[in-house]
Amino acid sequence: MGRRVRPQRRGQTAKGEEEGPTMDGDFRREFVREPASLKHCPALVLNADYRPLSYYPLSLWPWQEAVKAVFLDRVDIVAEYDRVVHSPTMEIRLPSVVVLRDYIQPQKRVAFTRFNLFLRDEFCCQYCGARGDLTFDHVVPRSRGGRTSWENVVAACGRCNLRKGARSLREAGMSLMRPPRRPSAEELRNIGRKFPPNHLHDTWLDFLYWDAELEA
Repeated sequence: MGRRVRPQRRGQTAKGEEEGPTMDGDFRREFVREPASLKHCPALVLNADYRPLSYYPLSLWPWQEAVKAVFLDRVDIVAEYDRVVHSPTMEIRLPSVVVLRDYIQPQKRVAFTRFNLFLRDEFCCQYCGARGDLTFDHVVPRSRGGRTSWENVVAACGRCNLRKGARSLREAGMSLMRPPRRPSAEELRNIGRKFPPNHLHDTWLDFLYWDAELEA
């Protein structure tokens, strides 16, 4: 469960201590200049139900935003890094996991964007299965009345896109790996779990559930 962690004034204890400065527009000036190493100390952001706000991209905040949210009573700290930042009057350990105090209702409508289209198709060509160098293709060509919609657009590699051109699947002698359709928000979240980031801090693992194959 989350816990409240109050920053401490340097050289003093929390007992009887007045509150530290509020985190307003002067926040970045209150702390010393960020060392380069702290750029690799983002905080995992959990919804109030202790699930990540998103898996792909993983819901991460820069440490400055996480600390600011603590001061504004928007989040509780669940876990911390073994790193401390200082201002002239206080110090705080960097949060590695924070949980929102107020639940954010997940969006139910999925926007029709290039990223979401590639995510639906798991970042692979829907004709040959190749990954990388992706574009998108209209299954029914626009020149033949094909619409730009979830049901008519798929991820395609440059080679397959060029091969198909403005022809139908039958004319091009090609087939789809699966028929395109509109995904639900939950489906996209589940697909995103198949693509864990390269860096996962140890304190995040209790809150992340990836679909990658486990090693024996």
